[in-house]
Amino acid sequence: MSPSPDLEIRSTAGITSPSPGKLEGYAAVFNAAADLGEFVETVRPGAFTRALAERGENILALYDHERRSVLGRTGAGTLNLREDAKGLAFTLALPDTTLGRDLAVLVQRGDVSGCSFAFRCYDYGDAWEIRNGTMYRELRSVELSEITITPQPAYADTSVAVRSLPVQIYRAANDPRRAWLETCR
Repeated sequence: MSPSPDLEIRSTAGITSPSPGKLEGYAAVFNAAADLGEFVETVRPGAFTRALAERGENILALYDHERRSVLGRTGAGTLNLREDAKGLAFTLALPDTTLGRDLAVLVQRGDVSGCSFAFRCYDYGDAWEIRNGTMYRELRSVELSEITITPQPAYADTSVAVRSLPVQIYRAANDPRRAWLETCR
């Protein structure tokens, strides 16, 4: 299924790693400009506020805008989105699938290090102007459809990283003696 013709997609970079099975980063960074060829675009603070309130449970996390590569969803609790002073931050619990495990490795290696988002503008959600012969667009209020982890972001300021647990916590949680002790209760 291809995206509808009015669905706009934006990519950004910057992926980091916080714990096994989780990715964290920024799908969009406020006030950072991206030259998209025909125009320069900037996401303004608050651009996602309405979408997070209205579409809160229906926003997906995908790999490279591929609808068959679902990584999480806000309504399932596997994707958490929030706006802060920097931009649209996310925490994504990766699925225990081939895609999820492969993506974690690619992010750790630095092969995949950016993010993107797909959106439609609400009425009056963007503003256009020409400055010194260049067209500029500001995104002020957008209906967010998805965030995407991608190796080729349009916005270079985005990020993603793998989150990891401290080694002691991981070892304690996976200690076979712990399972045996649980049976003794």
